[in-house]
Amino acid sequence: METDIPAYVSRGPCRLPAGSTLVTDADEEIFLLYTALASKNARRTEEDGFRGLGYIDNHKDVLTLEFVVPSPRTKGQASNTSRKKKGRRLQSDVEQKTIEVLLAQDKTALRSRKGDTGSVLWKASADFAQYVLKETSTSPAALLDPARLADGHVLELGAGTGLLAIVISSLVRQYTATDIEELIPLIAKNLILNHRSPSSTASSNVTAEALDWVALMHSSPSTRRTAFCYSPVDLLLVVDCIYHPSLLPALVETIDHLATSEQTAVLVLAELRQEDVMREFLELWLAAGDGAWEIWHVEELMEGPYAMWVGWKKVIHP
Repeated sequence: METDIPAYVSRGPCRLPAGSTLVTDADEEIFLLYTALASKNARRTEEDGFRGLGYIDNHKDVLTLEFVVPSPRTKGQASNTSRKKKGRRLQSDVEQKTIEVLLAQDKTALRSRKGDTGSVLWKASADFAQYVLKETSTSPAALLDPARLADGHVLELGAGTGLLAIVISSLVRQYTATDIEELIPLIAKNLILNHRSPSSTASSNVTAEALDWVALMHSSPSTRRTAFCYSPVDLLLVVDCIYHPSLLPALVETIDHLATSEQTAVLVLAELRQEDVMREFLELWLAAGDGAWEIWHVEELMEGPYAMWVGWKKVIHP
């Protein structure tokens, strides 16, 4: 693994923070990640609670979620704050509002449909949603550049319940939420519940579309160009999709197919579960596209047992 970035470097709408490291060896990356994870776990106390597999709550039909969105105070608000009496603690220059999201889940599908993990909400998606809302509102050097997002097309793989489409679509020009065919009605339902109606009309910037990674992997080049064709993607989101080893080749093939060289940034957020599965994913990704991929490890921007990578597909010259 090579280091490091001395200052912020852009990869599409992603701005790699200082300290990001270029991943060149999957074994080394996994060793460092799980060594750090073991150290974190050793410091945890009983009050932290049991995390489990990573569901928010797989017993409820509908979840009510609240996200805090900080925003800088206006000049008038700031001046009022400065006139507080001496000795009293000054208020923050940042005010907060709360966004409420209603999210339907399909508990029956989780238990009865083989391989279906997207019908309930996972903590990684909720944590990432909160991270994006906070950072794009307050940080001038956020990982995701608000200006580039506003004019960009985001495509999400494994969208599940559609939470990220609900939260992030207001920040982008176009958002495409994809998952297996069986989950598209659930995504559409949640978009409607939260006033993000999926539509092909000009008034909506969100679509929910079926995308089967395995079908894509086994399709011919001509079929890929027609059946798996999307407008150029600026940000490809892959949040908590690394869990079953049998799906890894199809996932990486899909990432490689959808990414446009020198345009598409791929942001992968993974909860660190099985070490061998994570290692295999990185090995496959590093080898994809005949070695065209540049993959950066982004250092601990989010709390929790997560790893974050940003991938960038380079043009290979003969």
